[in-house]
Amino acid sequence: MAKLHATVNSKEISLERATPTAPWTPSGESAVDLVRAGPSSFSLVRNGKSHSVLVLKEDAENKTVRLRIGAHTYTVELQDDRSRLLQTLGLDKATKKVSEVKAPMPGMVLNILVKAGDNVKKNDPILVLEAMKMENVIKAPGDAVIATVHAEKGKAVEKGQLLVGFA
Repeated sequence: MAKLHATVNSKEISLERATPTAPWTPSGESAVDLVRAGPSSFSLVRNGKSHSVLVLKEDAENKTVRLRIGAHTYTVELQDDRSRLLQTLGLDKATKKVSEVKAPMPGMVLNILVKAGDNVKKNDPILVLEAMKMENVIKAPGDAVIATVHAEKGKAVEKGQLLVGFA
């Protein structure tokens, strides 16, 4: 039986499911009936009561989901046993220092949003790369200081080409 740990608006609950396709159910409760009603909406029957569930925002990187159930909004943070152990040991904060950003695909540098010496936080935009007629915002992989900007505005880059170096 698979288990998950959920923090719902600061309240912790354990979830489990008997099969990989079964919906997650609070531990010790009978199974819930969950049916997709639309792209981000679901119909939920729990303990004999029917609820409309709307997914407002899903953040896979931080493993959180914002839901509206009826008139109430909930923020749900999910952790599996491994993630919970890493957090307990304090290893969830351990990060690998990134020293550079390379082009994820060939394209044209449309805009450079940083310069040498700038401080950036994780997910801050650092440049805009046009590829296949789409603008792609390249973001900082972590907190760092820009050491060098190798990309030039208006110039083509190849996949894997160095764009920005960090100090």
